[in-house]
Amino acid sequence: MKRVCAILAVLMFAAMFLGLVQAYSERQARSPLAEYYLTQVPRELGAPNVVTGILITYRGFDTLGEVAVLFMVAAAVGVLLGSKKEQRAKTSSTDGKGPSELVRTGAEVILPLIFLFGAYVIMNGHLSAGGGFQGGAVVASGVMLLILAMPASKLDHGFLSVTESLAGVLYVSIGILGIIIADGFLDSHVLPLGKFGTLLSAGAIPLISALLGIKVGAELSVVIDRFRS
Repeated sequence: MKRVCAILAVLMFAAMFLGLVQAYSERQARSPLAEYYLTQVPRELGAPNVVTGILITYRGFDTLGEVAVLFMVAAAVGVLLGSKKEQRAKTSSTDGKGPSELVRTGAEVILPLIFLFGAYVIMNGHLSAGGGFQGGAVVASGVMLLILAMPASKLDHGFLSVTESLAGVLYVSIGILGIIIADGFLDSHVLPLGKFGTLLSAGAIPLISALLGIKVGAELSVVIDRFRS
C-alpha cells in the first residue's frame, strides 16, 4: 500500500512539472518592474550589482528577517547539541583515525585562498556577483574544511558569538541611522555614494554587506562546529 501511494505521489508531481514545462515560455523583453530597478538602482544607490542594491536597501527589512532566522537556527542548534560537547571531545580525543596527509596538505594550501575569496565576495558584492550572505557562506565552507582536515582544532564560540552580535548591533544601528538622517531603514545614503564602479562607492552598501558577511560567516561556522562528531 505504501509503495502504491509513493508511486501515485511521484506520478502526480511528474504531471504537475510536465504541465509547468509545457506552459513555459521565455520572456523576450524585461518587465516594467525589472526595467525600473535596472535603471534606478545604479542611479539612486550607485551600485552596479542591482541584486545587492535591492536586497540590502530596498528590501532591508526582509534581509533583517533573514539574518534573524539564521540567528535563531544557530541558537537552536547550539541548545540541542551543546549538551553533547563533552561527549564529542572525548570521542575525538580517543579516536585514532584522522584525515590523510593529502587532506591536511590540501587544506593548508586551499584554506587561505577560500578565506581570501570569501572576503573578496563580501567586499565586492556591490560591484559584481556576491555579497554578505554569499561571502559568509564561503568563509563557513572554509571552516568546514578546517574541521575535516584538523579535527583537533577548536573554534572559540565565545569570540564568534561576540563578533556576530556586534555585527548585528552595528547592522541595525546603520538601519536606524538611515531613518534619522536619510529616507528610511538601511538607506545607503548615510554615506556618500562615491565614484560609480569603485570599491568605495554605493554609500553604506559595502559596509552593510561586510557586516552581513561577518554575521553570516560566524553563525554558520558555529552551526557547522556544533555538528562535529
